[in-house]
Amino acid sequence: MQGIKLKNFQIDTVNKLLDATSVGNKKEVLVQAPTGSGKTIILLSYIEEFLKENKNAIFVWLTPGKGDLEEQSKNKMIKFLPHHSTKNIQEVLLQGFEAKDTAFINWETITKKGNNALKETERKNLYERVREAHNCGYKFIIIVDEEHLNKTVKAESIIEYMQPEYIVRVSATTKTNKEAEFIKIDELEVINAGLITRALYINENVSNQTALTNEHEYLLNLAINKRRAIKEEYIKLGVQVNPLIIIQVPSKSDDLIKQIEKILEEKNYTYDRCNLAIWLSERKENIENIENNNSLPSILIMKQAISTGWDCPRAKILVKLRDNMSEDFETQTIGRIRRMPQAHHYDNVLLDNCYLYTFDEKYETAVKQELGNNAYDTKVIFLKDEFKNFGLKKITFDNSFDGFDERQTFNILHGYYIDKYKLTSNKKNNKTILEANGYVFKDTIDNYIIQDKIVRINSDELENANRIKVKSEVSTNKNGFELRHSINVISSKIGMRYDRTRLMLERMFFRGKLFTRKFVDLSLIEFYAFAINNEELLKHDFQEAVSQKARQIKIKLDELKIVDWKVPEMDYIKYDSKMKDTIIYEKSIYKNYPNSTIKSKSERMFEYFCENNENIKWFYKNGELSSDYFSIVYVDAVNHKWHFYPDFIVCDKNNKIWIIETKGGENNTGESKNIDIKVENKFEALKEYSKKYNVNFGFVRDYDKNNSLYLCNTEYTEDMKNDNWRLLKEFFWNFKIQKVDLKDNWNYIEKI
Repeated sequence: MQGIKLKNFQIDTVNKLLDATSVGNKKEVLVQAPTGSGKTIILLSYIEEFLKENKNAIFVWLTPGKGDLEEQSKNKMIKFLPHHSTKNIQEVLLQGFEAKDTAFINWETITKKGNNALKETERKNLYERVREAHNCGYKFIIIVDEEHLNKTVKAESIIEYMQPEYIVRVSATTKTNKEAEFIKIDELEVINAGLITRALYINENVSNQTALTNEHEYLLNLAINKRRAIKEEYIKLGVQVNPLIIIQVPSKSDDLIKQIEKILEEKNYTYDRCNLAIWLSERKENIENIENNNSLPSILIMKQAISTGWDCPRAKILVKLRDNMSEDFETQTIGRIRRMPQAHHYDNVLLDNCYLYTFDEKYETAVKQELGNNAYDTKVIFLKDEFKNFGLKKITFDNSFDGFDERQTFNILHGYYIDKYKLTSNKKNNKTILEANGYVFKDTIDNYIIQDKIVRINSDELENANRIKVKSEVSTNKNGFELRHSINVISSKIGMRYDRTRLMLERMFFRGKLFTRKFVDLSLIEFYAFAINNEELLKHDFQEAVSQKARQIKIKLDELKIVDWKVPEMDYIKYDSKMKDTIIYEKSIYKNYPNSTIKSKSERMFEYFCENNENIKWFYKNGELSSDYFSIVYVDAVNHKWHFYPDFIVCDKNNKIWIIETKGGENNTGESKNIDIKVENKFEALKEYSKKYNVNFGFVRDYDKNNSLYLCNTEYTEDMKNDNWRLLKEFFWNFKIQKVDLKDNWNYIEKI
């Protein structure tokens, strides 16, 4: 897309959508996308990629509400995909549908009584235009935006009439449906990408002892003071953002609005001064360009009219006056204040969070439920005062660099295949060797299906069912999506762009590329079949090739950023509130840090070890995927840089700092539980960092045979029977368990 670089989670969602609407077997796809995740950008990218492979598709993008969400979406497509065909309902009725159209239609224009889009008139109606499109062999893909708002019989009958190949339903509140493919964007990914605030503070600084004379004025005072503090922080950073307070009033509230206006006037907020705005269906003042970061209004009074589809990232504070509204509306309203105005965090508590003030208990409960996790609770934890000055040197990099160039990358992959499979310039022999190692060469695609009588659909019966292989002929048109899916699977594992991954494959295996160092000479049809049939093996080999141990000196200093890092003064954690025997880890540098946080087995064991070892003073559990957390940088074999966030920072009784990474260990049969194929690269990077900055380091793994932890800080080896792995307690002499023995109380550990 023109001028847009998608975040990793957005790329992942696009690929999942492409898979679901190409190789998936379910007609409906549900996408749960938190407000602020860039839903429109994701859908536009999906449309762009889908139309590359399917020339006869038509997209119909259905939007809700009385607003102009369809025009907003259409204008974004014109901006970011200027060469794509867009239409509104009027243009569809006048011109009809054409191949590769994207039609943006508001439900109101086709379902509301009095509208003519579905009526029999002198000009063709929507039904006739749909019939024409079907007669031309066009296929419809329906996108239902904010799908929770238009689940009516009439709306569904219109969708059914279009006979779409797929229906993509998108909302922040979409729930799972066993009849549909479900794609969920994790809110944590959106937060870590810097697109939305880290947390929502509800009624901050409200005291139980507060005696109210006017609850509205009290809430407004809190909001105005908070806005003033936020504004001062923006000024300090030189950021041109005028933070906005949204005051949400009940639907029938004319008298209340007058009261609010009077309170605000006493505080010098008026329409005449242009620092106050109002947006009601029947009344609008000072709302032109109010979404702009430096727009003049500091306070906006609103009702439900702008709850859906309105994007104003500078909105930071919501004052919700007493009312009973729907949960869906609540969610949408909260979403208005969760966006970051410059699409990144500032490492500033005031600016990286948003704020709600309300005395509406039902509303507060609904918000907590919606923002919570179905399985786990989330809470904010705060740093203990004595650790506020602790920090380390942190290493990061500019994401614009994408590793070696194509020639260098190809040499790495090409060399890997030669070394592993002993390939030569003899293409016939190469094919024989690769076949002997599991690669399949044919001009058909293999699919496996179950053929049997299954009485009960359980794992045992399915496991023993008769599986038969079904071959299908390759069509570059029909199988284009399958090829893209297979290559995307590979590219996502190695951090390489789709186009570059495809080029590497073509240079090694496809006859159509003019390159002299091919291993085999496949035709276009054979290449499609090769990539699709060998998806898993290619993924493994490509990942293994780029994960070969790399020397850290390959990273040029000008490609790195070395900055001062301090532990975040606040963080939020997921924890199991239902866990019995929950205790607070006193050695954590955060207040009220529970042992019930959600983490891996080796991490749980390590925290337990730290808490109960008298030679450890404190520990810090590092986060990941965010600039807030401690990171270093490693490279893979193709010089692609990756951030590495070690799991723990520990201080021993001698005030020596340890940086610890935990990995899966060995099970009782001696099999490795470590799934990180890049572990050696991370080990070397941390080893070099420890030398440079005079800290201790180690990789820690669990050993099932004796339920103990082992540490390695010399040369990494996967085999834990190697002498490089020593009992963790040997590194902390005078080891003494203060409470209970780790081994003897394994059941307790397992519960954590």
